[in-house]
Amino acid sequence: MRWQTTAVLAVVLLALGTFYYVYEIRGGPERAKIEAQKGRLWTVDAADVDEMELKRGAEAVTLKRESDGWRLLVPVTARGDRSRVDETLTTLTTARVDREIESAPTRLDQYGLDKPAAAVTLQLKDGRRLELQLGAKSPTGVWVYAREAGKAAVFVVSDTVLRDVTRPLSEFRDKTVLAFGARQVTAFEVVTREGTLAVEQVDGRWRLTRPVALAADTETVTAFLDKLQSTRIKEFVAESPKSLVPYGLERPIRVSIHTGRDKDRVTASLLIGTVDKAKGVYAMRPGESSVLLLPAETWELVPKNVAVLRNKVVVEIDRDKVTRVDLESPKGKVGLTQEQNRWRIVAPENLPADQVEAGALLFKLRDLKAQGFLTDDASGIARYLARPTVRVTIGATGAAAPTTVLLAPAPDRRGGKAMAYAAVSGRGPVVLVGADALDGLTRSVTELRDRTVLPALEPRDVRTVRVRAGGQTLVVERSGEADWRIIEGGTGPAKGSNVENLLYVLRGLKWKAIAAPGGQDPMRYGLDAPTFEATLLRAGGAEIATVLVGRREGDHAYVKLKVRPAIYDVDAKALGELPKIPDDFKG
Repeated sequence: MRWQTTAVLAVVLLALGTFYYVYEIRGGPERAKIEAQKGRLWTVDAADVDEMELKRGAEAVTLKRESDGWRLLVPVTARGDRSRVDETLTTLTTARVDREIESAPTRLDQYGLDKPAAAVTLQLKDGRRLELQLGAKSPTGVWVYAREAGKAAVFVVSDTVLRDVTRPLSEFRDKTVLAFGARQVTAFEVVTREGTLAVEQVDGRWRLTRPVALAADTETVTAFLDKLQSTRIKEFVAESPKSLVPYGLERPIRVSIHTGRDKDRVTASLLIGTVDKAKGVYAMRPGESSVLLLPAETWELVPKNVAVLRNKVVVEIDRDKVTRVDLESPKGKVGLTQEQNRWRIVAPENLPADQVEAGALLFKLRDLKAQGFLTDDASGIARYLARPTVRVTIGATGAAAPTTVLLAPAPDRRGGKAMAYAAVSGRGPVVLVGADALDGLTRSVTELRDRTVLPALEPRDVRTVRVRAGGQTLVVERSGEADWRIIEGGTGPAKGSNVENLLYVLRGLKWKAIAAPGGQDPMRYGLDAPTFEATLLRAGGAEIATVLVGRREGDHAYVKLKVRPAIYDVDAKALGELPKIPDDFKG
């Protein structure tokens, strides 16, 4: 190719590239905008509108844009519903003229424009005013006759324009009961006829400050704030009524929510009146004239006394800092220690602990919640907990002294359920908790120790499995991560899923009781002639364990390890149906 041809092609390509950039990249968005505005009544955006006035017969609605939304100015002064106002504005500013009906009409009444169904005025930020009159619907009902104020032509627009501008006033009003961010709340008060409940956030924790100083229940406070924030007005009942008595608002209950602190504090308040279970609860906001109807459950979520708001957690526990737990119950005394998130029994003997069961003790203590307060301090311990049934002592890193929780059965019943007394020794308060806490914390050393038959077994470490049953022996060897092959008692691939299932059954096997600690009377348990035997070997042939399975009796099955004398009683269901040799291992 000659250099002149190459140069010409380069110039052509450069020109095409420049044209594409200028036409598509630079000019594309502007052309798209022009295309989108074709046929539109007005070439403005909703964001250009600063004020909107809607006249519908004798009613007028005026809304003005504010920094954070819209405000109703007429016929009432109130917050506007931002989504509804923006939706209506979008409908107006994107409305398209479908067609012109008459350029110079002589009779407006035939279009319903002599007495318009609605008149719209939009005040733009640049000072311009846009005005539109809407009349009757066309015979098909899909279009509405319209014309711009000061212009003669009659045209049709979509009936959605008329639908949106004639929305009921209530749809343009913000139905948020109180505008606040639940996570920004620093304090709140509930002022009733009986007194004032005041709650503040101190160092990240909620505390009652009036009428008494107590720790507040975080869960209750959070639920109250979240639900109040999300509550919506059902109905705007009345504007500036002559009397507030019919609504119970002459002496209301006041709920005040504070966000920020000191000079930055902002308060939003709600006045609550009569509760009508069929309709809802009447309310007002200070400084506003509207009587509101809220959902009936609004009243239920408002905390009304100290008992509702006070902290119901019996004992605060930081699981990661606990180093020791001593448990005394009708099942004996057990001492446990925790190091590096691992539990071990240290009394009455040194034993490995069941990590789940040991850890559950702390969860059960942490979940203890008061269902009633009998005393506010330790004064009632001598009366209610002089002889506790369960005593749990917790030692923790950084604690000046161990904390002891006392529990005992109570004759009381709440909601048809049995109760128990509980308290922190020397501190109180004495409270009522569910009696199931006694059962959950009554644990013997046997229940808390690690009862895994093969505690160190890791199925992935097993290279070879030898099984014997019914006078037959079969040996399988791992040939892949989950693949096995038969090397004795047959040949070929083995059914890997059955081999893996056997390993995981053996790993998860736990004993319910030690039937014979010294292995005495093996015939009684069918272990003089086991019905099943499994030997597990590592790579290189080192034996991990040999498990012998004896007799089954109902829910009981008896097993032992070949190298240990103890005979264990295990759950027959957990053991399951053991594989048949050789059929269940053939691939």
